[in-house]
Parts: sequence; C-alpha cells; structure tokens
Amino acid sequence: MIEKHISALLYRYQCVTVPGFGAFLTEIRTAQLDTAANTFYPPKKLISFNANLKNNDGLLANHIALQEKISYPQAVATIEQAVDLWLAKLSQKETLGLKNLGTMSCNVEGSLVFTPDTPINYFTDAFGLTAVVSPAVKREEYRQQAEAIEELAPVVFTPERKKDYSYLKYAAVFVVMASVGGAGFKMYRDNEVAAQTLVVENAVQEKVQQKIQQATFFIENPMPAVKLPVKEEYKVLPYHVVAGAFKSEANAQKAAAQLIDKGYKARVIEKNKFGLYPVIYGSFATYAEAHENMNEIHRTVNKEAWLLVKEL
Repeated sequence: MIEKHISALLYRYQCVTVPGFGAFLTEIRTAQLDTAANTFYPPKKLISFNANLKNNDGLLANHIALQEKISYPQAVATIEQAVDLWLAKLSQKETLGLKNLGTMSCNVEGSLVFTPDTPINYFTDAFGLTAVVSPAVKREEYRQQAEAIEELAPVVFTPERKKDYSYLKYAAVFVVMASVGGAGFKMYRDNEVAAQTLVVENAVQEKVQQKIQQATFFIENPMPAVKLPVKEEYKVLPYHVVAGAFKSEANAQKAAAQLIDKGYKARVIEKNKFGLYPVIYGSFATYAEAHENMNEIHRTVNKEAWLLVKEL
C-alpha cells in the first residue's frame, strides 16, 4: 500500500502527486478558537485533493524506491498497480478509504470527491499540541458573589490611642540639612577636579598636534593589488531536476562534470539523509519551470530523471 508513503511525504511537502490519479495538497491553518465549545485548536495542515494533477514528478516514486529498497521503475509499477485498484473500486461506486488521508468517492457526475478524515496533524511545528478545553470565565457572576460577601462581613472600628511623634520632625529637619551640606561640598570638589583635568588634557592635545604636524608619512614600494578568486555562488532555488544519486562523492563529481561538458548547469548538492550525493541537471525557482525541464530531459536524455523539492 502506498498510502503510508504519501502520508510520510505530506509532513515535508505541500504537494504529493500520485501519477495517473491526482495530487494531495496541504494548506496551513492557524490556531482556532471555538467559542461555542470553549476549545482551542492548534495550527494544522488541511488536506485537499486535485484530480487534474496527474503527471509523474518523481517525488513519490523516488521515495518508495528508497524506502522499499527497490529500483525506480519498480516503484513506478507499484504506484500503477495501486492506482488501478483504486480506480476499479471507484468505478463500482464504492467508497475508497485511504488510511491517514481520508475517503474518496464518485458523485453523480462521475467526478472524484475527497473527504479528509485524519487524526494526524501533518504540521510539524505543532507537534505534540492538542486541543484544549477551557471553561468560560464568568466574571460578572464572581463579582456579584464578592459583593454579597462584602455586605455580610461586619466592619468594626477600634479607637486608637494617639501618640506623640513630634520629636520625629526635628530629626527629619536635621537629616535634610546634613544631606544638603554634603551635596554642596561634593559638587564643589567635583568642579575643582574637572577643571584640573581639563587643563592637563589641553596640554596633552597641544603636544600631540605638534607631533602630527612635524611627522611625514610615506610608503616605499607599495605592493601590487592582489585579485582573490571568488567562488561562484549558486542562488538558492527550491526545485532541482536530479540525474541520479551516488554513494561516492567522487563518482558524483565525475557525473556532474560529464553533464557540464554536455552543456548542463550540473552540480553536486549536499548529501541527503540516506548518505547519497544527488547530481542535478539544474535548479529552478518555480515548479512549472522545473517540471518542463524534467519532461524535456525525459524525452531526450534520461527517462529516470526526477524532481527534488527542497523547502527554503
């Protein structure tokens, strides 16, 4: 069954195409609040289906080949067998259940209708988050209860004996006078030190200016300018047409050199999680450009070239 492979790819990609059947698309929905049920829902990926995207972009087949340790043509054949079974079941007006994806059926017009039904949240940034139910805060009711309690509580006034604290005002006056005198002395001392420092700094600056006016600066036999080689930087693009993947980096570089001799902008990209070095024909900014280039390569050079999508 290829549903598990589709499900695994939906964590990383927004579009997973099943050749000859259609494409499963994802869209991120932000966190939601259901005021009627007092429930907070975390952000998630919503799954939809587009029956018009049927061309093989190589993503699903390459993933199945790597996971099942089979060749790329065998992976394509596996997909075709699964699609034939799905279409046969739908043609008999039966409901097709796809695990962790949803259900598929045909309407009266013969069009495919997809109903997402999955407990899995494919949005990795929301991993571990679940819906939270919180009871409504009834502020007005609590306020009325507090007011009722205050009305019932007795208030008792206890007479206090007046004490004589007149001596404290004399102490306060003494503290203020001492503080003012200390502040005045400190200000006088700071001004005197600042004046002496300014005199010394002016004398030092005059000597420095004299030395600068007397000095003559020159450079004998200046060294010629050195041109440093600048490594060509590749613009970061998300779509790559892959010629193949190699266990040996040396073999990958050799294959890239051969493609460059043939006129392609080929290069070796970073090693993937399977320990392989992919060699690409080129990189593109949009899916449409990459897919058109891959189709041209299929027709003329390499039928097993596939499309790699790397999220930026």
